[in-house]
Amino acid sequence: MDLFLQYLANGLVIGAFYALSALGLTLIFGLMRVVNFAHGEFYMLGGVLGWFVTAHLGLNFFLGLALVAATMATLGWLVDRFLIERVRGQGEEPGILLTIGLSIFLVNATLLVVGPAPMKVAGAFAEGPVFIGPIIVTKLRLLAVAVGAAAILAAHLLIRRTRLGRAMRATFQDPMAASLAGIRTKHVYAATFALGCTLAALSGMLLASVYSAQASIGGLVSLKSFVVVILGGMGSFAGAVAGGLLLGIAEAMWGGYVATGMVDVIGFVLVILILLFRPQGIFSARAERA
Repeated sequence: MDLFLQYLANGLVIGAFYALSALGLTLIFGLMRVVNFAHGEFYMLGGVLGWFVTAHLGLNFFLGLALVAATMATLGWLVDRFLIERVRGQGEEPGILLTIGLSIFLVNATLLVVGPAPMKVAGAFAEGPVFIGPIIVTKLRLLAVAVGAAAILAAHLLIRRTRLGRAMRATFQDPMAASLAGIRTKHVYAATFALGCTLAALSGMLLASVYSAQASIGGLVSLKSFVVVILGGMGSFAGAVAGGLLLGIAEAMWGGYVATGMVDVIGFVLVILILLFRPQGIFSARAERA
């Protein structure tokens, strides 16, 4: 039982990062209907920028996190206004090709600047174990999960309780009606893409403080984020959180009891089962759009 609880705790920790990253994709893919194959690269950039601002600029962890969030929000806004907006309304294929090209550019630009070596973000304090009954976790993992949970809650409150959030939901439900009501839909789309990129980048920096970041990690992160979105349901905020936690726990249990070398397979097995028995996901997007 102690071993089971330890695996469960490990799964909840990694699942929290999956959930935070997938929330960004839920906003972009599930709500904006942009198939963003560069999502993992925004995650990667969050980790790499976090390493740069803490290791080379000397900022502490929390100031670095704020600077990374602001930088990635600005980058997401610019990408939408100058790239995504040009193919909006032309079907999914142009957006797919555009984001694939953006992904290739970001990966190779990062390799050119910092190289392929793993980079570790300096944590807020020294590493050390924390004992919760039979479960052993580290201080950095607890901090990262707490910050990730706060980011998830902040995104939920922004979407549900703010004027921008109401404009987002109105735009996604009926863009034409929202435009006629005076909502500047172009700005809403850009703000949504910026928020999605910021959530991915925060997840990347938080996980890089626990493990590491490197230029080649984006492809795998994109695949797992799509897995989480499919598990939870397209456009479902709660589904992204539930799907991320489910994937994290499933991987931890599979790695602990079956085979550590095949951990990445379990996510795709879950997707196949979900598509067979509940294709709308754990939470139907028709019931919740944000």
